[in-house]
Amino acid sequence: MGRPKLYDDALRARLLDGAAALVFDHGVDALNLRRLASGADTSTSAVYSLFGSKAGLLESLYREAVRRFGERLARVPVTDDPVRDIVRLGIAYREYARDEPHLYGILFSGLDEPNSDAGAEAARTIEPLVDAVRRGQAAGVLATVPAEQIALACWGVAHGLVSIEFAGSVPPGLDIAAGYEGALVAMVKGWTVDRPS
Repeated sequence: MGRPKLYDDALRARLLDGAAALVFDHGVDALNLRRLASGADTSTSAVYSLFGSKAGLLESLYREAVRRFGERLARVPVTDDPVRDIVRLGIAYREYARDEPHLYGILFSGLDEPNSDAGAEAARTIEPLVDAVRRGQAAGVLATVPAEQIALACWGVAHGLVSIEFAGSVPPGLDIAAGYEGALVAMVKGWTVDRPS
């Protein structure tokens, strides 16, 4: 019979969520392990047992942000309309940011240099978008430039608008929520090609 598990996945998730909130709201220097443990109704020994160290906690935090972001994008169905799929991926991008603001902040904050494995995981989150672009190119509806070029442009529009929204720096009279999907559609439309009738 194996040893009973002292600390479960629910506690691990609570600690990660608490750490994300602390870092997002106050910066990495505010991540005090005693404060974090107290907020999760546990002890610092649980933090060390689950993550090894503060550095291990930060690495796990980054990986969790990447994992949840990747899962959110992977839930966007692949359809026979790749142009619309690109727009749906952009919508999922914003939904993740709104649903998981602290983890979204960790993901794009430049918090720390992730190790090569974590960095590679993060880089792969753009793959569904690149795949949709390639499907659009194969169907003859998107320009024949490197697929990554189109994907990066679309990603940049999504990221830029979400960043402006989250920074609270939307100019008066403008509503990102109302114009977000339209901006994505316009970006993708700029990469479409006219097909002979």
